[in-house]
Amino acid sequence: MGVVEEAVAAVKAGQPVVFPTDTVYGLAASPYREEPVRRMFRLKGKPEDSPVALVATSLDFLLECVPELRGRDATIARALLPGPFTLVLRNSARRFRWLTGSRPDAIGVRVPDLLGDGAEFLELAGAVAATSANLHGGPDPRRVEDVPEEIRAAVGAVVDGGEVPGTASTVIDFTGSDPKVIREGAVPAVEAIDRVFAALR
Repeated sequence: MGVVEEAVAAVKAGQPVVFPTDTVYGLAASPYREEPVRRMFRLKGKPEDSPVALVATSLDFLLECVPELRGRDATIARALLPGPFTLVLRNSARRFRWLTGSRPDAIGVRVPDLLGDGAEFLELAGAVAATSANLHGGPDPRRVEDVPEEIRAAVGAVVDGGEVPGTASTVIDFTGSDPKVIREGAVPAVEAIDRVFAALR
């Protein structure tokens, strides 16, 4: 079994894994049950009431996972994904409540633009809960060697995709009447918001 297949099997068995995204190395877990996500949080030292993104292999698969993302929300997603963005969108059915932190009516979603082993892993997994593969508050990992040793030692598999850009995704909350920038990242938020407004016209 290759490392990609090992990683997919580990996620399905409830273990966290490290994999390369289009921004930084990510720590991933099965999004479908609460315990694997809690295990990922504990490994990272992330507060358990923090939100974490649902990361899907494609926009179509994301819309299958959260079918309420229609109309305005689907237009926003189609304007920016796939790409280095995490979009906070309305979660009217309160799905994946262990991913949403203190806001069950909102969910962070991401469809990275991947190649190579990272793309193959996510394609076979379909969707994962993912956060950066660092200790909470630590630097974002650009290479596998930058992932803290205690994380690498505790995960079910590590997918090495070589060096990635190293700047985290841009996070924008679109749940309100005006977009709210949560984190500036790989692409300037103003550029992303302009693309969304053009799509919504």
